[in-house]
Amino acid sequence: MANNRRSQSGAVRLVPALKAVLLCSLLGGSAVGYVLQQKKIHELAQQLGARQERLAQLRRENQSHAKHMAILMRHEHLMERVREMKLNLVVPQRHQVVWIAEPPPVVAPVPTNSVPSQFVQLNPNR
Repeated sequence: MANNRRSQSGAVRLVPALKAVLLCSLLGGSAVGYVLQQKKIHELAQQLGARQERLAQLRRENQSHAKHMAILMRHEHLMERVREMKLNLVVPQRHQVVWIAEPPPVVAPVPTNSVPSQFVQLNPNR
């Protein structure tokens, strides 16, 4: 057996070692890539959760603002503010209101055929 090793060249003995190094580097690289992807997924999940919480908070604030605006737009609240500011405003009488009728919307006529007349060719030979 000692004779076989002496007769082999250094390159022949190096091939199995290179295969082992290559296999280990591929497995190690795959493991590192997997860990990095899992870390990135975790970070993205945290960002998603934070943004969903912010969205929920903004929706709650929006609902609160909508309720507050509805209160401010109530007739009773507006009349109270007019009295507080001493504007001396009163509701107009019926004869003081002018109603203007809104004209109906203008609708374009619908063509009877689907091909516009500008694209229809007439055959002068007929």
